[in-house]
Amino acid sequence: MTIARKLEDYLTGKGINYDTVAHHRTSTSSQTALAAHIPGRRLAKSVLLHHEMGYALAVVPSSHRVELSTLQDVIDKRLGLASEDEVSQLFSDCDIGAVPPVGAAYDVPVILDESFGADGDVYFEAGDHRTLVHVTGGDFRNLLQGARLARFSHPA
Repeated sequence: MTIARKLEDYLTGKGINYDTVAHHRTSTSSQTALAAHIPGRRLAKSVLLHHEMGYALAVVPSSHRVELSTLQDVIDKRLGLASEDEVSQLFSDCDIGAVPPVGAAYDVPVILDESFGADGDVYFEAGDHRTLVHVTGGDFRNLLQGARLARFSHPA
């Protein structure tokens, strides 16, 4: 089990209590939820987007899909999916596709989908395809404090 260095330093610096959940290697967030035996609505999926002013991290439950056109309307910017090169530059201590939703650890603004309820525990990528970080819902909200809240996803 590994956790990305920047993420670990950020969690420690914020005094967040967490544990990790190991699972077999997966390729998608829905596979990860199944492998880790957790509900998809409790697994935070991160999607790195680029726009003319920089980047944004859209965070939705793994059971949902980002509605890019809705999100563009919400933030009033033209958006596109970041390339693998862009992801690897910004999240250099993470595997491609295993980006944690804690944008503040990487100086990337976060837009959190309103479908994430405040109650219940939350799980998210630790930076590889075999480990999840597990925190309380309250700690997750604290980690994403300052994130913009909006509705921009739908169940997959």
